[in-house]
Amino acid sequence: MVAHLTQELLKDLPVGQNLDIHDTKEPRFIIRVRATGQHSWCVRLGKGRRRRYWYTLGSVEHFKPAEARDLARDALIRDGKGEDLREEKRKKRAATFTEFLDTHYEPWARAHLKSVETLLPRLKAQFTPLFGAKPLTAIDSFSVERWRTARLKAGLTKATVNRDLAALKAALSKAVAWNLLPDHPLRRVKLAKEDRAATVRFLSVEEEIRLRLALVARDNGRRAARTSANDWRRHRGYPLLPDFGTYTDHLTPFVLLAMNTGCRRGELFNLTWQDVDLTTRMLTVRGDSAKSGRTRHIPLNTEAHDALKAWQTGAVADRVFPSDETGAKMTTLKTAWSALLEEAGITGFRLHDLRHHFASKLVQAGVDLASVRALLGHSDFALTLRYAHLAPENLAAAVAKIGGAR
Repeated sequence: MVAHLTQELLKDLPVGQNLDIHDTKEPRFIIRVRATGQHSWCVRLGKGRRRRYWYTLGSVEHFKPAEARDLARDALIRDGKGEDLREEKRKKRAATFTEFLDTHYEPWARAHLKSVETLLPRLKAQFTPLFGAKPLTAIDSFSVERWRTARLKAGLTKATVNRDLAALKAALSKAVAWNLLPDHPLRRVKLAKEDRAATVRFLSVEEEIRLRLALVARDNGRRAARTSANDWRRHRGYPLLPDFGTYTDHLTPFVLLAMNTGCRRGELFNLTWQDVDLTTRMLTVRGDSAKSGRTRHIPLNTEAHDALKAWQTGAVADRVFPSDETGAKMTTLKTAWSALLEEAGITGFRLHDLRHHFASKLVQAGVDLASVRALLGHSDFALTLRYAHLAPENLAAAVAKIGGAR
């Protein structure tokens, strides 16, 4: 069959049969249609009838016709120069999982993904022991299912295991798109179903009081230690350390801001003073730091406004929360946060759960879910619906409207 290979043609490909469709402009460029539904772009290379062969450029799912046509032209040019593209592909496919991550995936991820600093260590920690020295083609669904079973038996949550598995599947999708794998080995491996409503963790009234008291006690303790240190220095003629302002470091304003805006940890790490307007009381989360990729604007309530105003006094860095060591972007609060929770006597509460706490307080105060979604920056309304059960009176009022005979 011969046709002009276009995007429109892809919408009407034959179903349930094997067929090669040759391009009208370049007959050696084809769509290889298969009854399985796995269609691919191919080009015929080699000279002489016996030496000619079909070379797969990639899946129809990953390349548009114009992109595939460019790949075909490039392959024909290289083939004309005597390059052996089959041998090159064999070498690429023989690359180990570790080589794929280091040579191919990491450079791409650093250029395109916001979560690269956590994504790459997760991939390497979880899957290098399993597949590191093996070729990409040796990755199989059975090994991954065994890995998943072991992780769940070890007490890891479905959410954690799903996050790791999703990262691996996404990386291997790129390997397929880049012709390093002929097909996705985990195509039939599905993520485990999660009960998202059950994963919402927020502070009780008593826990919030303890957390706030622990923040005050921490600042008071650090301030007393600074006074004691300066007394020691003064008696010995040493230069004095600067006095603390309202807050002794970033932890208290960070926690108060997260609790009152629902911003993600990474969004606050990326926040600059240009994103904060204390006059209009508005905070801007820019699209390049937001998980959804979309900019959103969050009004600052009194506590968030006052915390930022006090923290801005004496600020010398462009970032709202710079690293103490380098002045660049902060990357973790793990040590300080863990110590704070221990002091407050709070267990099973992550820094990210401050975002859940913010949303839960909004819903319990009667704020509609559409507004909650806008403030949190959810791209999927299903994520916001997990907070619906926190306002049971709304559901009760809804069913009460149809009660009784008329």
